[in-house]
Amino acid sequence: MSSQVRGGTRWKRFALVMVPSIAATAAVGVGLAQGALAASFSVSGQDFKVSADKLDGDNLIQYGGIAEGHDLKGNAQHHPVTISGFSHAEITNMCQSLVTPTPLGNITLQLRTGHKGKPAVADNIYLDVAELDTDAEFKNLDIGVAVGDPNHKTKPQAGTVASPYAFSQRAHQDKAYLILTNVRQKAWATTRAHFQKGTFKLPDLKLRLLGGDQRHFDQPCYQDIKD
Repeated sequence: MSSQVRGGTRWKRFALVMVPSIAATAAVGVGLAQGALAASFSVSGQDFKVSADKLDGDNLIQYGGIAEGHDLKGNAQHHPVTISGFSHAEITNMCQSLVTPTPLGNITLQLRTGHKGKPAVADNIYLDVAELDTDAEFKNLDIGVAVGDPNHKTKPQAGTVASPYAFSQRAHQDKAYLILTNVRQKAWATTRAHFQKGTFKLPDLKLRLLGGDQRHFDQPCYQDIKD
């Protein structure tokens, strides 16, 4: 998330060419001239931050898209995102935070889970991610597969594909996996599959409302680091 409300789209972060295998939620490039990719729903006017010690995911599919929505004043916005789907993912020491302006000042909603030796578990989920910093390890990855290829083990999210011939990458066999460590990401949405049962199990869940904004070190899940 950005812990702040942003009024414009950061197009420079949306590469036009895929950099092979940067990470499961790294920027997948698509030619914007081919047309915008429709979002499956209208996203809120705020993105959010997620951090984790480790994400272990199975049957990855990843492709570029556009999340459509509005800012907090109701102005239309379009956000370039990487859509990453998993049939199964286990997340260790996960933190999610969102800073929201209120009449009382900025309030941070912070959620923590998977921090007592039992990871959070997600099945059939999709992440709409704008930024990611992590260390990544892939096994058995196909790069440059058409997003509409019928052999994707995890199917594209409904309503998010402009062309079935657009770029994607995928895990190509059952023993394929993805491991991310030291995850720091900003996302616009986490959603379940429309065509399958999607679950998200959060052991030892802790949710807190905290005063202060992104300038306070102990409020968001992590602080932004300038490049």
